[in-house]
Amino acid sequence: MLSTGLPQGAVPKLERPGPLRERVYEALLELITTRALRPGQHLVESELAGHLGVSRQPVREALQRLNTEGWVDLRPAQGAFVHEPTEQEADQLLSVRMLLEAEAARLAAANSTPAGIAALEELCTKGEQAVAADDVDLAVATNAAFHAKVMELAGNVVLAELAGQVDRRVRWYYTPVARQRGTQSWIEHRSLIAAISSHDEQRATAIMRTHTEHTRQTYHQREEA
Repeated sequence: MLSTGLPQGAVPKLERPGPLRERVYEALLELITTRALRPGQHLVESELAGHLGVSRQPVREALQRLNTEGWVDLRPAQGAFVHEPTEQEADQLLSVRMLLEAEAARLAAANSTPAGIAALEELCTKGEQAVAADDVDLAVATNAAFHAKVMELAGNVVLAELAGQVDRRVRWYYTPVARQRGTQSWIEHRSLIAAISSHDEQRATAIMRTHTEHTRQTYHQREEA
């Protein structure tokens, strides 16, 4: 058993050719975001390199970049560890997310089209099925896709860019509460779709605020596995 503790077969070997340093960075960031590498976990360069099928150098460079971005903590004489977010860090990010997503919901309601509504309904069905199957990874991914689609329907490039900057961290914080949010999250999504479909900007804003606030509260009340 490797100390990095990755599930068997969780990390495919990276394809070549390509910008290897960037691909290693993206692979490690995805493993952290999905919590395959958990907060506080020791990251051993040689073992990560073995998982990814690369040398230690691109892994070292990726860890340094992840440290700069706040995903990894480099501790003198101890090595690299996945960052453990404080409650304050999570609260600040999820509060900002609430503002961005509420505005996106308002704009989506103003600009909604039948094709956009159909796309949201399809994602909602997929998310409901993931919850019913207790497929947490799929539920998290589909939740992210649903919110990304709302952002896309908003049609505001600057808003989308700002949301993109926090998207990975939102997924990071949502993953440990996805099962607790469960069916209720998708019930709220259905209500949001109805508001967007009827072009009710005020209601769409209110539903999204309540929806994201529920996630923020659930994170603070979470039961760690």
